[in-house]
Amino acid sequence: MAVVDVNLRRGSLAERIVFGILALALLVLGIFFIAAALVAGSILAAVALLRLWWLRRRVRKTQKERYLSTESTGVEREEPPPPSLPPGR
Repeated sequence: MAVVDVNLRRGSLAERIVFGILALALLVLGIFFIAAALVAGSILAAVALLRLWWLRRRVRKTQKERYLSTESTGVEREEPPPPSLPPGR
């Protein structure tokens, strides 16, 4: 098994510059990767929430159409007038 020993204090100036550039490039690449992962995750979450909203809307609509709902009004009869006695009695 090969072992690589990287000691920047013993290396030449050119080696330190190359390793610094590589480290900076990896750092920038990592930041872009994290940003892309966050954007992709946000898009996936938005799509999932939109799909969930759509399904719940469809279920509510189906449940609403499932039952017949009507309005009714009650008819009340008027009470007959009290019987009146014939005149003269």
